[in-house]
Formats: sequence, C-alpha cells, structure tokens
Amino acid sequence: MNLTSFPAHVVVVRLGSAKISIYAEELINVKMSSSCRRPEHMAPPEVFYNEEEARKYSQNSRMIEIQSQMSERAVELLNLPRDQPCFLLDVGCGSGLSGDYLTEEGHCWVGIDISTAMLDVALNREVEGDLILGDMGQGMPFRAGTFDGCISISALQWLCNADKKTHVPPKRLYTFFSTLYSSLARGARAVFQIYPENSEQLELITAQAMKAGFTGGIVVDYPNSTKAKKFFLCLFAGTSGVLPKGLDSETTDRGVSNQVQFSGQRSRFKNMKGKSVKKNKDWILEKKERRRRQGREVRPDTKYTGRQRKPWF
Repeated sequence: MNLTSFPAHVVVVRLGSAKISIYAEELINVKMSSSCRRPEHMAPPEVFYNEEEARKYSQNSRMIEIQSQMSERAVELLNLPRDQPCFLLDVGCGSGLSGDYLTEEGHCWVGIDISTAMLDVALNREVEGDLILGDMGQGMPFRAGTFDGCISISALQWLCNADKKTHVPPKRLYTFFSTLYSSLARGARAVFQIYPENSEQLELITAQAMKAGFTGGIVVDYPNSTKAKKFFLCLFAGTSGVLPKGLDSETTDRGVSNQVQFSGQRSRFKNMKGKSVKKNKDWILEKKERRRRQGREVRPDTKYTGRQRKPWF
C-alpha cells in the first residue's frame, strides 16, 4: 500500500489500480483519545453487551439521541432515491435504535447482531425489522443482490480485534466485506460509522474493503472538532461513485453546498428535549397501517387513536 502526497485536506490511499479518497485534514496522523478504555478492549461484543449494558440503549436518552443522529447521517450518505422505500441491512443493529429511523423513513430492514441481550431489547421494543443473531466476522448469510443499501453504527471496529485464537482480523474483515459485497445490489452503498483507534486501523479496514471489490473512502464530519468529529466509511458496490464531502461547521455556517446536503431535520433532536418522536398521532397511524399491510391484527382507528391523555393528579 502506497501513500501519495496530496493537499492537507485530501489523502488518497492506493491499492493496485483502485483508490480510496479520504477527506480529512491530516487524517493519516489522526490519534484517537486514549483517556477512556475502549469497549472492544474490555471484552468480546457478545460479552460486553450484556443485559445491563443493553438496557442503556433503551433507557439512556443521551445515547438514544446520539444513535439517532448518526443513523440519520448514515442514511443521508446512502443517497437513496427519494420517496421510494428500500430494503436495507443494519449490521450491528443492537437494540434497533438505528432501525427505528429506517422505519420512520419508510424503509424495510433486516438487522444482524452478535449480542443476544441487545436483540432481546429490540424484540421487547417491538421494532419493525427482522432480526438475526450472527457474527459479522463469519460473513453475511444472504443471497446475492438482496439489499439496496447497508448501514452500520459503531460496530465495524470490533472486527479489528482478535477475541479468540482462531480470529485473524484481516481475514474476518475480508470475509465480512466480500459477503456483504455480494449481498448488495449493483450500485448500492454501504455506510459504516466507526471509531478508529488509529490510522493503522483505518488502513486495515479500507484495504480489506477494497480487496473485496468496494470503492469509496472515509468521510469525516467536523474534522476540526474534538467532540463532534465522526468517521464514516462510505463504500460503493459495483460502481465508482463520487465520495461525499464531510460536514464542517465553517462551511455549513457560510451556506457552502456539499455533495451530500446537510438536512435541517438533524436539528429536530436538539429541539425535542428528550421527548419521543413516537408520541404523535401521525406516527401511530402510519405504524398501524404498516402492520395491516404485513397481515397483523390491528385495532381499528377511532377518534381516540393517538390522543394525548391528560395527567392524573
């Protein structure tokens, strides 16, 4: 792998004739904060995400808000057709928080996760998607061309660690990416929100993705911010698309348009002050209609459907 020198805001990683463009300022020299111990260093995912940890993803409002924001940004980077439902894959779906956003956008989805405790929370929350217990490092068990896109929030970096003697991170990453590539429709995108430990880990991930046939690269939102900085691996299956540019507080304040537009809907989570988006009448009616189309038994709509009850004292 050769690194070619470019201006400070762009670094291109070459692997053979393929390219991965990385939009970040001095991205190869990025050093992630080591002030707190990373979860993937504490225990394997199926052990770390036990019942106690899983409950946080259904009770912690701050965690739910962050997960929703990252899911919205990942779907934005997928660049799906407008007003057209798609069939999507959620890798490392956990308790189904990212799947909730996919459902709100009108998409059907399948989620896969290695933690039984997290999937139990998703079942208790009655998420709309189908759930599968599985290890992403062993590959995706789907037919070729099944999905119109794939998202993954904070899961991919777990494959960079060897939790067992038989685990070889490069092989597990290649197995995952190669089977994911085949399960995506031609021209589809896969977007992974990741927390890379260092530049070497980024190179390992991108190299295996390109070896499996993907093109694309790393999109960095708010590269100059310590807290707001987010890394998204944006991959193209079967085509070479234009890599979206990352969000930046300076450019968005000046109104500079990016290839992926910054949606004003992202601010709704800040204005809600912890209130659930699932308490309005429209959402309830849409959910009931979806369940009717799925053949489920649903109570008939009345004038009381979705009505807010007055508090009792």
